[in-house]
Amino acid sequence: MLSCSKYSICVPGFDPSLSMMTGITPINPMIPGMGLVPPPPPTDVPVVKEIIHCKSCTLFPPNPNLPPPSTRERPPGCKTVFVGGLPENATEEIIQEVFEQCGDITAIRKSKKNFCHIRFAEEFMVDKAIYLSGYRMRLGSSTDKKDSGRLHVDFAQARDDFYEWECKQRMLAREERHRRKMEEDRLRPPSPPAIMHYSEHEAALLAEKLKDDSKFSEAITVLLTWIERGEVNRRSANQFYSMVQSANSHVRRLMNEKAAHEQEMEQAKESFKNALTGILTQFEQIVAVFNASTRQKAWDHFSKAQRKNIDIWRKHSEELRNAHSEQLMGIRREEEMEMSDDDSGDNPSKKLRVDDSALAAQAYALKEENDSLRWQLDAYRNEVELLKQEKGQLFRTEESLTKDQQLQFLQQTMQGMQQQLLSIQEELNNKKSELEQAKEEQTHTQAMLKVLQEQLKSAKELAEINGHDESQANEINVLTVALVNQDREKNSEKRSPGLKSEKEALLIGIISTFLHVHPFGANIEYLWSYMQQLDSRISANEIEMLLMRLPRMFKQEFTGVGATLEKRWKFCAFEGIKTI
Repeated sequence: MLSCSKYSICVPGFDPSLSMMTGITPINPMIPGMGLVPPPPPTDVPVVKEIIHCKSCTLFPPNPNLPPPSTRERPPGCKTVFVGGLPENATEEIIQEVFEQCGDITAIRKSKKNFCHIRFAEEFMVDKAIYLSGYRMRLGSSTDKKDSGRLHVDFAQARDDFYEWECKQRMLAREERHRRKMEEDRLRPPSPPAIMHYSEHEAALLAEKLKDDSKFSEAITVLLTWIERGEVNRRSANQFYSMVQSANSHVRRLMNEKAAHEQEMEQAKESFKNALTGILTQFEQIVAVFNASTRQKAWDHFSKAQRKNIDIWRKHSEELRNAHSEQLMGIRREEEMEMSDDDSGDNPSKKLRVDDSALAAQAYALKEENDSLRWQLDAYRNEVELLKQEKGQLFRTEESLTKDQQLQFLQQTMQGMQQQLLSIQEELNNKKSELEQAKEEQTHTQAMLKVLQEQLKSAKELAEINGHDESQANEINVLTVALVNQDREKNSEKRSPGLKSEKEALLIGIISTFLHVHPFGANIEYLWSYMQQLDSRISANEIEMLLMRLPRMFKQEFTGVGATLEKRWKFCAFEGIKTI
């Protein structure tokens, strides 16, 4: 019997529940470097597969001279493998015993045929399962064909794996977008504060802010924005002029601040020059100490290393002293040049400069006056444009009023025409009902004539048989004519025909009850939908014709105007009884 080598995938007799009892972290036997599975060999070294022993079966390696088994292209996020060539007697427990050594199994879907699908918890476990492709599996020590089979393990394309992979990719994309957005927000310059719109109240507040030195920078920005927007017009010109004047009053303050800062700079320069002079004096003293140390009286008593250090320190101190002395000399030369400029200001050219400054002030004043006149001209232009726009709006409003009147007139005429059409339709329906009634009367009289003619023939035949005389026959003819005339008179008196059947009487009773509980009436569609629940074969036209045949019981009214015009039927039998 073959023994399990140290490079085998499974450990014979290994109890997975041992870790649960002892509290030791479970060891995955397929992890390389754990002593159970050798690390993956280099690509140039041929892979030597060995026999794998399990409790219920044994796996024999394929022939090493044969080419490796082929596999399909690996799907993204693949965690599921296809296992074919299983023995016919292989159970789900045996399959789990073999493949759980590759990693945690989440699901096994076994077919009735010799294959199954196994889904692992992680993607790297699929590679370990692919390693078993080509092995011949034998259950126990049986030699039956149903207990052996050659395994073929390949990648499987599962929707769950692809969905998890897509979710992971979307999560990584969201993280990347969030990281880029955070980076852009960090590098984006802050947006300027929003400028409020111009109003008299805001202008009064802004004028107060312009007088305050601490809020001047914010207020001058708002004033500049308003002027660039074109808020200056004839009405607000004085207010803007006062705000511009307030801004001009800060010029003297800024000049005073500049002079104060220049004075502070001069004081700082003087203090810096005094400090630099003190530092240079100390450097001179240090260099004098090094020079005294290099004299023969003291130099002979120092060791060689001490002499070397003193020499290095002396050279470094001399370099620093020379640099500071040059800096101090440069400051003094600048002061001398400034003093020479101040002295040259007393010559006649100073008068020319004063004249030039006066001319420049006059030119600046003329420029300001020109700008103010130009602004006034722009304000007048804006007012003219506003007046033109208002005038155009008035014309437009007059035109819109005339159009509205025309539309109202057209709507009224349309409503009148609709009412005329409805009245004409009502008359047409009445004529149709009268024509139908006349046709029914004609058919009824024709039927009565036929019946009377038959009765007359039968009476004549009986008279001939019984031997009656002609006087009796004439009396029979007179009676028949009288009956026909009496029938015609009754039909002429009854313009509305009677009920044809018991069904019509039932319909009239149901419709009367329905309309009686609806005192404001109901349209024909609503009534037809209610009758459809009782008799699905009845039509709306039949109901409407029945209502029109009984004008003393049902009447028709029109409600609404235009598009909301509606025709309703009401129950009026009680009103007819009162009037009779």
